[in-house]
Amino acid sequence: MRTETVGGMVLLVAAAVALLVANSPAADLYHAVRDFEIGPHLLHLDLTVGEWAKDGLLAIFFFVAGLELKRELVIGELADRKTATLPVIAAFGGMIAPAVLAFAIGHGAAGGHSAWAIPVATDIAFALGVLSLTGSWMPTAARVFLLSLAVVDDLGAIVVIAVLFTGGLDVIALGAAVLLCGVYWFAQRKRITTPWLYVPLALATWIAVHSSGIHATIAGVALGLLTRVRSDPGETESPSMRLEHRLQPWSAGLVVPVFAFFAAGVPINGEALASIVHDRIAIAVVVGLVLGKVVGIFGSSFLAVKLGLAAKSADLKWRDLSALAILGGVGFTVSLLIAELSLQGAAAERAKAAVLIASAIASLLAATVLLRRGRRNHDGIGTEGA
Repeated sequence: MRTETVGGMVLLVAAAVALLVANSPAADLYHAVRDFEIGPHLLHLDLTVGEWAKDGLLAIFFFVAGLELKRELVIGELADRKTATLPVIAAFGGMIAPAVLAFAIGHGAAGGHSAWAIPVATDIAFALGVLSLTGSWMPTAARVFLLSLAVVDDLGAIVVIAVLFTGGLDVIALGAAVLLCGVYWFAQRKRITTPWLYVPLALATWIAVHSSGIHATIAGVALGLLTRVRSDPGETESPSMRLEHRLQPWSAGLVVPVFAFFAAGVPINGEALASIVHDRIAIAVVVGLVLGKVVGIFGSSFLAVKLGLAAKSADLKWRDLSALAILGGVGFTVSLLIAELSLQGAAAERAKAAVLIASAIASLLAATVLLRRGRRNHDGIGTEGA
């Protein structure tokens, strides 16, 4: 469960099972379980099972993403400005182009004022899973580029969630969340390691953020970014590495699949598919992910290199980068989350179905390109600078 390949496969299986169940005679039971409320009314914690998966469990996924992002910023690929510039520019291009296309297509439609954000995200687990399955021959620079791009992309998506989908802001609860984050940072600075402090502190921070009106997953990434990534003398590994090592299997094997199971259960019968064709928001999502990501990622990367703003690894060819740009259109996890936050009812179901369709198209296109490139390289047909 610590490998992208296995994590991506489990995620795919969970989504496939959800689609099968939601389109079977057990659909009513599926929806009943997903919509069953559990939890105390105090602090607005009487959530449905689906909301617990979306707001609660997914915070663990974002905590792991925050740990990974902090590590990349401090000691990883994003620590060196020159090597970090290309994936950062590509990530911004890969957010702006899909958003512009989706806004242009969905403008004026119900929910179009916020639904443009759905195709901005790239799914780390799925994208790296497809790359591991079909592009194992690619140089290390390819994986580093895609990982860095996806991490920056996810950070941008988190900011979008925080800005667009914050309800009535509770200043007291937000202040409590900031204070608790400060306590977490202080404990990290003082080298306190006991889970008897950090587990209650993390739960309290999540409750405070949830009560403030800001989407609760922000608590996860905030605490991840506050975790120490450099190991002290005598430490075998830093707190960040230790937590990421322990939580990654739970995130990939439980958290994300459970969220996918309750988020991906949308109708895919002929009537539902026909409705997607006539839904401007759904079309905007598909075009944004499949076309916008390619244009944004590859176009911004090409311009950045040609203008001297960034440098491309010599091992990474332009055709390889184009395959990675196509792979950026896999927007599963965060795109489904934004679809649920930005739309309601049938519109949300159609948008989620569009995310699934677009992610499948992007995965198949990228896999085809990667496999063909792999065969050409294996046969020695690849040309220098291709």
